[in-house]
Amino acid sequence: MMATGMPPIEACIPHRGAMRLVDRILAHDDDSIVVEADVPFDGLFVERAGVPAWVGIEYMAQAIAAWAGARARDRGDGPKLGFLLGTRRYACTRSHFASGCVLRVEARREVMGDNGLGVFDCRILCDGDELANAHVSVFEPADAGAFLHGAST
Repeated sequence: MMATGMPPIEACIPHRGAMRLVDRILAHDDDSIVVEADVPFDGLFVERAGVPAWVGIEYMAQAIAAWAGARARDRGDGPKLGFLLGTRRYACTRSHFASGCVLRVEARREVMGDNGLGVFDCRILCDGDELANAHVSVFEPADAGAFLHGAST
């Protein structure tokens, strides 16, 4: 179920197939986004106890990608390739996210430079309980193809 007026997640992030971990955009504005992720019962990262807590960083990164993509879509552009640079103080209250849980992933922009470097305050909740939080650093180059080509030479 998509929140009324929210774009489909596929229109806002470049992730496809098993690598798309977030499922819906619930809300977004100039500074923040809220997405949902259905924790699967089987798939790429699933273990007996569910999805390992370290995948929470990727849930957060994909929420940030959705924020950038939703903003680009509002301007009439498509989603661009961005890069997860790292995280500070990732804390999670459990070792796994339980299969079947619907995670609410929130990301709020703290800093976003004209050079594409940004820092977001993120958290993951399930049934209103905060399960994880972190500061996530990202980079969205103006031209990802040129950046990748230049980085490889």
